[in-house]
Amino acid sequence: MERTGPTVRLSGLLAACTAAVLAAGALVATAPAASAADVDVARNGGFESGLDGWSCTAASGAVVSTPVHGGTKALKATPAGSDNAKCSQSVTVKPNSRYTLSAWVQGSHVYLGATGTGTTDVSTWTQSSGAWKQLTTTFTTGPGTTSVSVYTHGWYGTPAHYVDDLTLVGPGGDPVTLPAVPAGLRTTAVTSSSVALSWNAVPGATGYHLYRGGTRAATVTGNSATVSGLTASTAYSFQVSATNQAGESAKSAAVTATTTAGGGGGGAQLPARALVGYLHSSFANGSGYTRMADVPDSWDVINLAFGEPTTVTSGDIRFSLCPVAECPNVESEAQFKAAIKAKQAAGKKVLISIGGQNGQVQLASTAARDAFVTSVSKIIDTYGLDGLDIDFEGHSLSLNTGDTDFRNPTSPVIVNLISAVKTLKAKYGSGFVLTMAPETFFVQLGYQFYGSGPWGGQDPRAGAYLPVIHALRDDLTLLHVQDYNSGPIMGLDNQYHTMGGADFHIAMTDMLLAGFPVAGDTSRVFPGLRPEQVAIGLPASSQAGNGHTPPAEVNKALNCLIKKTDCGSYQTHGTWSGLRGLMTWSINWDRFNNEEFSRNFDSYFGN
Repeated sequence: MERTGPTVRLSGLLAACTAAVLAAGALVATAPAASAADVDVARNGGFESGLDGWSCTAASGAVVSTPVHGGTKALKATPAGSDNAKCSQSVTVKPNSRYTLSAWVQGSHVYLGATGTGTTDVSTWTQSSGAWKQLTTTFTTGPGTTSVSVYTHGWYGTPAHYVDDLTLVGPGGDPVTLPAVPAGLRTTAVTSSSVALSWNAVPGATGYHLYRGGTRAATVTGNSATVSGLTASTAYSFQVSATNQAGESAKSAAVTATTTAGGGGGGAQLPARALVGYLHSSFANGSGYTRMADVPDSWDVINLAFGEPTTVTSGDIRFSLCPVAECPNVESEAQFKAAIKAKQAAGKKVLISIGGQNGQVQLASTAARDAFVTSVSKIIDTYGLDGLDIDFEGHSLSLNTGDTDFRNPTSPVIVNLISAVKTLKAKYGSGFVLTMAPETFFVQLGYQFYGSGPWGGQDPRAGAYLPVIHALRDDLTLLHVQDYNSGPIMGLDNQYHTMGGADFHIAMTDMLLAGFPVAGDTSRVFPGLRPEQVAIGLPASSQAGNGHTPPAEVNKALNCLIKKTDCGSYQTHGTWSGLRGLMTWSINWDRFNNEEFSRNFDSYFGN
């Protein structure tokens, strides 16, 4: 959150662009005649059985009935963002044998190839193909090669392409048998909205299907998965099967898990639709100072901005009202406390917000952790507040090199913050309201990048809020990510989304509710939050921050997320009818802008 007026401060990680020069033209070899012993060892190369046997990146692959080269079906694959729409299949082959790979394609820059040959991997491509065109290449397997991967893909930024009648002709490989039924299915973690499971690996399996109540809920290559988006205090039944080129095994014995009770740290005390705003209480800027008593009734949660540390690493948080010299109309301490009590009597929640743009907080030591608990408790007690808002920005949170699993963080600034908040929650009990306002850089960017990465070199702050949110999800009342002051962020559709319109809020919010694999690792899935734990964060006016969204676009976003209408090109992964509401920076800027933001909220929800 910004203490000042409009500034240009992009905290998102801008995607790097790599230029590629493609040579013009490609020679297509004439397929040699197959010998009598040769057979087509590829499975479902005509896509008549859908994508059975094929694995396509993200949501890029689909089977269509037109155009087709042969039969009634063909593959349509669409590159998106950094995804080149690759579809591949593992095929059993014989060692020291020659194979001919062929496929009919339509589109520009379509590739066909094989990897894992044991000799020289091969590929061929066509630069432009307005009509169906055959691509062909050959290879010889190595002395120990028993399987190869054949694939097709397009090129970044190009339109959809089509593939049909793919064959791999050569000596038939040894028969592949169905994998055994997985054993040892068990739960490894349970929250109010998710269940994590694991099972024993099956020899010869290339993947696993996890079922919830008989319906497939996840497909993974490893022997663990997390099912999210569940209802609190509810029993669920799970089974798992193993897959390979021959097909799918029978399902395992069922395991039942019951999600924990919900509550979300005081969430039941909020209205079904809540409006959250930040009040500039300790400083003034171009929006002017607003007294607590003058905060309009529209606001359900009022976050006092800001509590700030005495030094970055002290953990000692201080809060005081704006000085008279800076805010001539500031109320007295007694008037401020009385106004807080009046708001609470009217059902409003008043929280202390820690951090902001200028308040860097690094709890790098246990001493800083303990000072944080002591000083924040003193502020809450002094003003009779309902809870805490964590608005850590800048360099407050980052992940140490080697800290790669959001489920088990090791970085002291992360571990100590989680511990401090749990201590505060235990002290104040179930009614303690906990909210967080991270930037997209620290949350949704984690879909692509997490910390410094497995090999180092990335920004260590990328996705750094994820372990905090995950560890505190059962204590969390509201998460309202700042959908502003952000660079382009990739959504679950593997497209980049840009702030300022409905599309950005739809994609960013859907990620929080559906969950997502962190840094693309399907074995480490951040489970989705409950809809009532999520609000959308926006600037109240164009002066308040970059990425202001006009009311009509705000309403489109709400329509899509709550009603699944007005969604545009992005399709949500659920109908999130329980979405809690909206957050804005700030109450002061909204008053400065004739209360456009809060009036639109009240009008939309009929308040």
